[in-house]
Amino acid sequence: MTESQISRFAETYGDLVGRDLTEYGSLWEQSVADLPGFWRAVWDHFALDTIAAAPLEDGDDAVLADREMPGARWFPGVELNYVDAVLANSGLEGAAIVGITEDGKRTEISWAELPGLVGAVARTLADAGVGRGDVVAAYLPDVPETVIAFLATASLGALWSGCGQDYAPEGAAGRMAQLSPKVLFSSSGYRYNGKDVDKRADSEELAGLLGVSTHIVVGAPVAGAVSWDQATSDRSQPVAPVKVPFDHPLWVLFSSGTTGKPKGIVHGHGGVVLEHLKAAGLHSDLRPGSVFFWQTALSWMMWNFQAAGLLVGARIVTYSGSPLYPDADTLWRIVADEKVTYFGTSPGQLQASRKAGLRPGADHDLSALETLGSTGSTLAADLFTWVDDNVAAGLPISSISGGTDVVSAFAGGSTGVPVVAGELSVRYLGVALESWSPQAKPLIGEVGEMVISAPMPSMPVHFWDDPDGERYRKAYFAHEWDAVDVPTVWRHGDWVTVTDRGSLIIHGRSDATLNRNGIRMGSADIYEVVEGVSEIAEAFVLGVDGPGGEYWMPLFVTLVPGAELTDELTAQIASQVKTRLSARHVPDEVIVAPGIPHTRTGKKLEVPVTAILAGRTEVSIDPKSVDDYSLIDWYAEQGRAHRG
Repeated sequence: MTESQISRFAETYGDLVGRDLTEYGSLWEQSVADLPGFWRAVWDHFALDTIAAAPLEDGDDAVLADREMPGARWFPGVELNYVDAVLANSGLEGAAIVGITEDGKRTEISWAELPGLVGAVARTLADAGVGRGDVVAAYLPDVPETVIAFLATASLGALWSGCGQDYAPEGAAGRMAQLSPKVLFSSSGYRYNGKDVDKRADSEELAGLLGVSTHIVVGAPVAGAVSWDQATSDRSQPVAPVKVPFDHPLWVLFSSGTTGKPKGIVHGHGGVVLEHLKAAGLHSDLRPGSVFFWQTALSWMMWNFQAAGLLVGARIVTYSGSPLYPDADTLWRIVADEKVTYFGTSPGQLQASRKAGLRPGADHDLSALETLGSTGSTLAADLFTWVDDNVAAGLPISSISGGTDVVSAFAGGSTGVPVVAGELSVRYLGVALESWSPQAKPLIGEVGEMVISAPMPSMPVHFWDDPDGERYRKAYFAHEWDAVDVPTVWRHGDWVTVTDRGSLIIHGRSDATLNRNGIRMGSADIYEVVEGVSEIAEAFVLGVDGPGGEYWMPLFVTLVPGAELTDELTAQIASQVKTRLSARHVPDEVIVAPGIPHTRTGKKLEVPVTAILAGRTEVSIDPKSVDDYSLIDWYAEQGRAHRG
């Protein structure tokens, strides 16, 4: 078997610092104890001097000039471009990007084609007046053209901001209009759940709402717009990316915006390149010859991370369509057909596969598959077991936790580290992650607040339209601890246990804590138990404070087709929770719901719905940020009925 990248890195880095770093715990400890030395070693491992304007200078200050958070100054003298890091692999043979659509259409873009294709779109953008610091917006499905449009934008030093076409024009404009983009990329439509979705009128409307000077459309023609064929007609000259400072903005991602205007989160070229090379290359062991497929959408930061496969020379697979149409086996067929080596998905897709009785390992040739990744919510321990029994015995599972905020992961799986069901195997290299008590003391083996106590290169450069940085500080650094003289740390808002083996267990959002009789509990723990019941499609548990110290903890559930919430099923749920968690975790009542409200990226709306059930009148949810806003009225009625 080929030696893993992380083992080679550990050997060379260990020689450099004079330590044996072959054991992951030692490697992680060294990486956070000496941030400048570690990130310089990552820089050297991936030969980034070859794409920078000049070689990296000596000394720690050349890597980390100021480690204060927020505002850490990374690689202050460096100039590079994300696209140069991708095109360093353009001499590879075969496909760089493969696109699959729900109706089975397949397209390829080879490594050899990539520089000319990106160059053609970049010249089209430049002709439209796009240059360094300008913004390009995208309203597109997950197709190869989207990746090309992003690379062309970044090559000019312009900022990319994308939104999936499941958003209505007004919802998309609520995000991207903040940025005053010059150009809009859109698609005339896509196929989802067996139906063709025509987005021409929506694309025209969005272009008007954004006030763009140029509109480029993939697919069928749209009046007044430039076609994709026109934008890519002159591929004679390869792209020539402009060098930009390390922290020059690469893209703007948006927070969910469920309870207010979505925040524009800006990340820099250099920080993303380094973090994504580390995560994709070292932790995921992606390399030339790897095939990387993470089922995602443009509104989710995993789309941005999917592009990281190109940084390490892997082939990436895009998919536009429903992950469950015509059945739950859809993505497994793609994994088999494309000989995917790293398949990234969600707990929901794995849950659907299990409840459909699938046995992907028996029904498909998955011999190429080396790792299964999962994110979006906590991956329950029983789904680890299902993968082991039905996909491939011993298949490494990388359940990761990170997010839009750092467009990377804080923790997850890593090559060569044993997998324990229900756990994230390691804290990622260079991530000073700890679990803190309310008194700001690090905890081992106990539940605490997840904090990051040292800067990461991909922490936001800034928030959009936040000139004094106040919103940025408030989002991550303003938590009040029950102690004095606490150093500034990034509080992420998750309950976490760090085990004595260095692995992690995520218990759910700390701002949606269930706190019955003074005992805190995480919603993720309850979801793991309840959603393991065969009749339950999805669960939604909330803790609602009432007058006189009353505490109501309802469990809302959706059922699989054909199931009913009988007294026996309710008793089974209560018994499972009592036996596997504790009697204090048993919900007050189980209620069948018409659906569970999520953000557009699939996170359950625990915090705002809890406030609505409590009858708080100041709660305002942006309808455009919710997958099914009609559900909110139903939950509000449940709260009114409970309060009488």
